[in-house]
Amino acid sequence: MASEESSLWAVQGISKSFPGVLALDDVSFGIQSGEVHALLGENGSGKSTLAKCLAGVYSPDRGQILHRGKPVTFHSPTASRAQGIATIYQEFSLVPTLSIAENIFLGNFKTRKGSRMIDWPAMRERTREVLARLSLNLDPEAIVNSLSVAGQQLVEIAKAFSMDSTLLIMDEPTASLGLAETKHLMDLIRRLTEQKKAVIYISHRLDEVFEIADRVTILKDGRRVTTSPLATLQMGDVVRMMIGFNVERHYPKESHVRDVPCLEIENVHSANGVHDVSFTIRTGEVFGLGGMLGSGRTEIARVIYGLDSITQGKIRLNGREVRFRSPREAIASGIGLIPENRKFDGSFFNFEGPKNITVSRLKGILRGPWLSLSTERAVGRKYIKTMNISPSAMDRTVQFLSGGNQQKVIIARWLFSNARLLIMDEPTQGVDIGAKLEVYRVINELTASGISILLISSDFPELLAMSDRVAVVRDGHVLQVTESKRLSEYELLGAASGVRREGESES
Repeated sequence: MASEESSLWAVQGISKSFPGVLALDDVSFGIQSGEVHALLGENGSGKSTLAKCLAGVYSPDRGQILHRGKPVTFHSPTASRAQGIATIYQEFSLVPTLSIAENIFLGNFKTRKGSRMIDWPAMRERTREVLARLSLNLDPEAIVNSLSVAGQQLVEIAKAFSMDSTLLIMDEPTASLGLAETKHLMDLIRRLTEQKKAVIYISHRLDEVFEIADRVTILKDGRRVTTSPLATLQMGDVVRMMIGFNVERHYPKESHVRDVPCLEIENVHSANGVHDVSFTIRTGEVFGLGGMLGSGRTEIARVIYGLDSITQGKIRLNGREVRFRSPREAIASGIGLIPENRKFDGSFFNFEGPKNITVSRLKGILRGPWLSLSTERAVGRKYIKTMNISPSAMDRTVQFLSGGNQQKVIIARWLFSNARLLIMDEPTQGVDIGAKLEVYRVINELTASGISILLISSDFPELLAMSDRVAVVRDGHVLQVTESKRLSEYELLGAASGVRREGESES
């Protein structure tokens, strides 16, 4: 292994503390030119802190950052960018009402020679050059909020590339992307490394890491566990080093299906792109919706949850026909939703755990006409223990909890509301392997108690492994419903994307 001094970029003996927390403890490793270097670890392992040290957000307490063997110091993100480090966060730093060209040159507008006037033609031409070098078919004058999430991700990369960055830090770059968009991103990363750019790739999706990365550094509790070529490791080795124990089965699926209908969808249409959809979810079943980004999976969930109105068709819940005009009515009937974006749609970030849990059924903590804070805390304590949520959730606002703990708080909310059907939209997105296993364990416990689950996931191996049956969705239609064990990832991808082998037909 090359030493830190001979690397393009390196961290050497980096330590960083916050009040009561040692976030990084003597971390060292190097990043080579043209390399994709994966940075892995559970939430709280120190990955984000290390990335922010490189990005100039934090200053290390001890240790140093090396560029071509020479120490460099960053007192701000601007200083880091000036030295050639670009960070692409999971939450984009784009101005949505500006064009692609304006976003790429934001803070560094080109001016006409001898004038303070912005040289718009030169900026647009330079943007075209950057996009062309990355083989991106985007219009420099397109407004960013008109682009898909995948398109905005590409603009972030183009922005970093335009700065002549030598190191790109990508934090969960595929969290909001479908399979096709993820493949495009992987191709783009390969083009970047061919141009001798170095990439630090932070992701909880280990299959992607094994596909794209050359080497891996694993952190646990702020310390470096290993820096190794990925070719020398198996996925089980990586998981064991990340969480500290062996995982015999990555997807510990248990089946608890009962031959009793819970939800029946019959020829349903909506004004928001659902077309003639029919399926039945049985009691205790995990029913998966598989499709590409924008296929209509979330739109089907919105109809069931009362967010979008039905224009035609019928929905029966526990044998009774229902037509929800609002989520309030769906919740009252026993339906809960874990949304894809838990930060904006799922959690009250300025509330502690108990308040987030009890908000779905406030009458359950009434004492006379008043809310009982002692009952609220007792309920919170019960579910925090049951769901194995961090005890700190009792008194800390959920914004300070890990992604996995935030997700489990939302699940606890619906358990308290007595939901019998739970819609889970990307429930493991952006959470670490340990938290994923906790979510899978909870799914098994929920179905064992007779709760049915509608599972939406862009992680096709997860969807197939944790579902009893899978409905393939494309363009707002359900193409087929198949037992998951009879459907391969290849077949699911082919059906969802509309790409089939010669001689195949849609069923």
